[in-house]
Amino acid sequence: MANRNVAGMGFTPVSTLGNSPAVSGQSKYKIDNGNATNIFLGTQVQTAAGYMTVGAANSKTIGVFNGCFYTAANTQKPTFSNVYIANTATDGNTDIDAFVNDNPFQNYEIATDAAVAQAGFMETYQSNAVAGSTITGRSSQTLNIGATSATASQWILLRVAEDPENEDITAAFAKVIVVQNLCEFVTPS
Repeated sequence: MANRNVAGMGFTPVSTLGNSPAVSGQSKYKIDNGNATNIFLGTQVQTAAGYMTVGAANSKTIGVFNGCFYTAANTQKPTFSNVYIANTATDGNTDIDAFVNDNPFQNYEIATDAAVAQAGFMETYQSNAVAGSTITGRSSQTLNIGATSATASQWILLRVAEDPENEDITAAFAKVIVVQNLCEFVTPS
């Protein structure tokens, strides 16, 4: 049976490793004023020169983007957004506050881009390139089933998410649960 999902949805925090209480806590970091890349809600992020940026394939990540706050240059009003739009102008050219789910043991729900065999669970995977909607702010990232490794990729595939309409692992867009493998906090350079 095919999954009801027909597109990616990015990373959504759902629990923590060991099933301890998950509060989906977030920390505040900075996005460089004038950053030229969109960062969508549910996108993996990493640090670069002290700022948050989109996490590159097989790089260590710090967590998952959960929105941003800034004072808009054109309205001088405080603005919260689910998405950082590339080259956003801020009042006084100040940096943007980025909110990131940064618990290295946070579990996330994400859709696969292809069928995955049961033998592929507990393997590591990359995510696909970042894309999303500037209207909803939601990422459309998926787990890249073709980019797997026993231990060298960013995300460990733990199990199928308990979503009866999207748990067919023999079809694309099954919802699965992952945890970070390459994390800036746990595996520093």
